[in-house]
Amino acid sequence: MSSTSRSSASSASSPYDLAGLHVEEAGDSGPVLLCLHGIGSSSAAFAPQLATLSRYVRVVAWDAPGYAKSADPADPFTLDDFADTAAALIRQRGGRAHVLGVSWGGVIAVRLAARHPELVSSLIVADSSAGSGTDPAKAEAMRARAGELAEAGPRAFAERRGPRLVSEAAPDALVQRVTDTMARSLRLPGYRYATESMAATDLRIADLAAVRAPTLVLCGDQDRVTGIEASQMLTADLHSSVYVIVKDAGHLANQEQPDAFDAWVLAHLRISAGIAEAG
Repeated sequence: MSSTSRSSASSASSPYDLAGLHVEEAGDSGPVLLCLHGIGSSSAAFAPQLATLSRYVRVVAWDAPGYAKSADPADPFTLDDFADTAAALIRQRGGRAHVLGVSWGGVIAVRLAARHPELVSSLIVADSSAGSGTDPAKAEAMRARAGELAEAGPRAFAERRGPRLVSEAAPDALVQRVTDTMARSLRLPGYRYATESMAATDLRIADLAAVRAPTLVLCGDQDRVTGIEASQMLTADLHSSVYVIVKDAGHLANQEQPDAFDAWVLAHLRISAGIAEAG
């Protein structure tokens, strides 16, 4: 089933006008699976999931506020603002959703589940961390990225960072696709808001322990960005979680090994939502 693109109607409960939010959608039935991309990407990162998982669920992937085809926020955005905008999108799509977040998207997803537990049926957190606020050096490096983007421009910035997001054995076509997606998705001030939201966040303080939704945590075994230990640390404080290593995958496991990744996600959904086998 092919994906469709549309803008969302506005919602008074959101800090962001949803009329300016671009989403890609696929699937006509089943529960909603909301997909939140990483800090250097867009809804394009979920092309494999839009194509495959849409046979079982309604897949909704956003361009975060200030990214790709979504409008810039009117005011500076915090992690709470990104989470509250995702909450408004879930309410618009029916009131509850399973939430899949990759990297920065996983940090948003955990904050969303902590702030709006009534909206989150389950979580899938992939190649993520507790935020850059867990370490002053990491926070400083994260904040510096916006200046690097302003100085280098999106294309040069993407060519510098894109190849590290996949394993060293990743095919050239995937490296190019990841790099092109980053170059097309990033701009200021949205990227600055995103990096600041990461730099200011340590989910260990309160968020992880507050999450009650069943959670699947995945990480590529060759993740060179957040790494296995950072993602595994999330499970220590989560109330109900399962941890999975995705073999032969870097930081973008959902793109590099989509068959294995989607199989784990579907198994999680079948347990938490009763998704049936395809006919």
